[in-house]
Amino acid sequence: MTADSARTEIMAAVRAGIGRDAANEADARARVAARLAAHKPNTVPARSDLDPAGRVSLFIDMLRKVSGTVARVDGTGQVPAAILDYLAACNLPMAAARAPDPLLDAIDWQGLAPMLSLRAGPAQAADEVSVTSAFAGIAETGTLALASAATHPTTLNFLPETHIVVLPAARIVGTYEDVWARMRAELGLLPRALNLITGPSRTGDIEQQIELGAHGPRRLHVVIVDEA
Repeated sequence: MTADSARTEIMAAVRAGIGRDAANEADARARVAARLAAHKPNTVPARSDLDPAGRVSLFIDMLRKVSGTVARVDGTGQVPAAILDYLAACNLPMAAARAPDPLLDAIDWQGLAPMLSLRAGPAQAADEVSVTSAFAGIAETGTLALASAATHPTTLNFLPETHIVVLPAARIVGTYEDVWARMRAELGLLPRALNLITGPSRTGDIEQQIELGAHGPRRLHVVIVDEA
């Protein structure tokens, strides 16, 4: 078949479609609308079909495999101490930009960690550390899902070299499909941006040697909060 004959055949098929009857058009539109409304899940890996405790364990295991680090605390009241311990262990300044979201706002930072200087708002070029929450943790791959909002400026996810995430254990789901379902239920509309972050930023462009911090944080530390 020549290029001209192929084009003629394709255009004939297109013109034939233009003339299809209204009943078939309505049926096709109805089937597409039903498919979009149903949100049929894609393939779900069996390894993530776990109870809540199993999902947390899998999340931790997968995160550590991609160079992320984890601390686990019994309540939000222990979060400041866990962050101070991490900053001291990494020889980082006792200062950070943090997301102005309800979870972090509810913590008594001044009372529990008076030596820690926090500024609520977007990250700035001079910030070495950021502290945020996350919409969800995904056990399947040890990934964090972070939804952009006024209470979670996206710059906090990428600009500082160290990103600390406070994650309630109850927000660790099994799969990516669970994130979409929870987002529709809790937020309705999708956020302007949803960042999926699996471990620190990395590249292997130069001689196939992995370099951390190439396009974002070189450290990702997750503080998992076990309280309800």
